[in-house]
Amino acid sequence: MLSTLEVFTTVIVGLMVGVEFSVAFVMHPILNALPEDSGQLGHAHGGRMLGAVMPVWYIGSLVLVAIWVVAGWHHDGTGLVVGAAVLLILSVIMSLLLLVPINNRNKTWTPENRPADWKQQMKRWERFHYVRVAVIVAAFTLLVAALV
Repeated sequence: MLSTLEVFTTVIVGLMVGVEFSVAFVMHPILNALPEDSGQLGHAHGGRMLGAVMPVWYIGSLVLVAIWVVAGWHHDGTGLVVGAAVLLILSVIMSLLLLVPINNRNKTWTPENRPADWKQQMKRWERFHYVRVAVIVAAFTLLVAALV
């Protein structure tokens, strides 16, 4: 039962990492290369779509890792899983304090109502997102290491 939880949790976190990596290194460069209105509308739509899904994914991943910590407390690799949990907590805190406020503004913007500094705000979001991606990649790495 524990090994099923370990594999399931690692896959769920790995998929989340893949989505966030793709946002950072595939989707945002594509959207940023589009003409202003198209790119900005794409950012807003992505903010609405992923803004609805990712909170559940982040919290769900954290809950699964916490269950793994409790269920496997006396097993090898638990320290690595605790480390992953700490990093996932950090990613949630970063999201709430740094990324969500910008995303909440971005997802309401249209070419008619966007602020003059919308590009600077999106660049700030991207910088924070790169750091968050590094944090969740590190958490995923710890989970994989705990499996072996």
